[in-house]
This record gives sequence, structure tokens and C-alpha cells, in this order.
Amino acid sequence: MKMVMAVIKPFKLDDVREALAEVGVTGITATEVKGFGRQKGHTELYRGAEYVVDFLPKIKLEVAVAADQVEVVVEAIMKTAGTGRIGDGKIFISDLERVVRIRTGELDGDAL
Repeated sequence: MKMVMAVIKPFKLDDVREALAEVGVTGITATEVKGFGRQKGHTELYRGAEYVVDFLPKIKLEVAVAADQVEVVVEAIMKTAGTGRIGDGKIFISDLERVVRIRTGELDGDAL
């Protein structure tokens, strides 16, 4: 099992969610986060004062999938979250040692 974590632009959330549903993903966790990378933020003017916005709003998606679904999930995220511009985000993939469904006690693949 793998954990796929993607950091994407907020306006792409609905498109990515629909794309993941189409490839068989039954659940995701989405969190509003702030961060920066090569995009490095921007300056804004507020009440006549200019200030730097270092941390930009992003969405962090976490998707637990079977190992054989990883490439399909990554491709779906890349295809729908990508705009071709700086700040599109990143995808991180890590191993999941164990998964437990709280309600039933099911383990690993059955818990997904």
C-alpha cells in the first residue's frame, strides 16, 4: 500500500477529485495549507502599503491506495492539476505500513 500526497492549487481541487473518482479512488483527505517553493510568493498592495506574501494558499491531498494503483493515481493528478505554470505543486509517494478501519477493525487493503 502507498500514500500519495499531492500539493496542488486550490482551484484545481474539484477537477482532481473528479479525476480520482474516475480511476477508482473511493476516498481522499484534503487540507488547506500554505507554502512556497520556486514560486516564492508575490507582493500585494493593501491600504496603500505594499507587503510580501511568502506563503501561498495550497491544498494538500492525501490518498491511500494499493501499490498497483499508484501510477494511475499519479497520472490522474498530474493531468488535472497541471497548468504548465510555476506553482502547480508536487506529488509525494510513500509506503504505508498498516491501515486500520476504526469502525470494523479491518486491516490494510480491506480497510481502504
